[in-house]
Amino acid sequence: MLLSLILLSACTALPPKNADNLCATFKENEDWYEDAKESYKKWGIPVHVQMAIMHQESHFVADARPPRTWLLGFIPWFRPSSAYGYAQALDDTWDHYVENAGSWWADRDDFTDAVDFIGWYSYTSHAQLGISTTDAKGLYLAYHEGQRGYQRKAYLNNASLNRVADKVAYKAREFQRQLNTCKIN
Repeated sequence: MLLSLILLSACTALPPKNADNLCATFKENEDWYEDAKESYKKWGIPVHVQMAIMHQESHFVADARPPRTWLLGFIPWFRPSSAYGYAQALDDTWDHYVENAGSWWADRDDFTDAVDFIGWYSYTSHAQLGISTTDAKGLYLAYHEGQRGYQRKAYLNNASLNRVADKVAYKAREFQRQLNTCKIN
């Protein structure tokens, strides 16, 4: 019985088979749509924007982490950041979320908590920086650079980051089109 529960929970942590199709993702992971909708109701960040950010950050991999660096080319060394989980939230930022908006049992590798985190962080970026709740590119830049980095416009001289933010905006538009055509539930 315990082995069955462990195997079942491991199966639910697998990324969707077609992460580029939001309808297929929500059909495969039935609770995710309701979780993203709840985050939207709570924070006002549209589902397609939240999911585009998560797609970029982890491609819906529950335990995603940045790759390790290598010492002398063959010894696994430290990771470049503490980013972890669906939302790739950093330790300090996650702790701030838990203290201010989440619950003490929230986990970065739990979809419900991660999508709520993305909604919360994006909402605080909207409230503090005036970024529209539908501006996936701007919200992603604030998400990636941090709100202070966004305020300092640190992203302006980073062409590769701007290309990634453009990809997030494109993915958000694509996800919105998909959501408009699929039947969920």
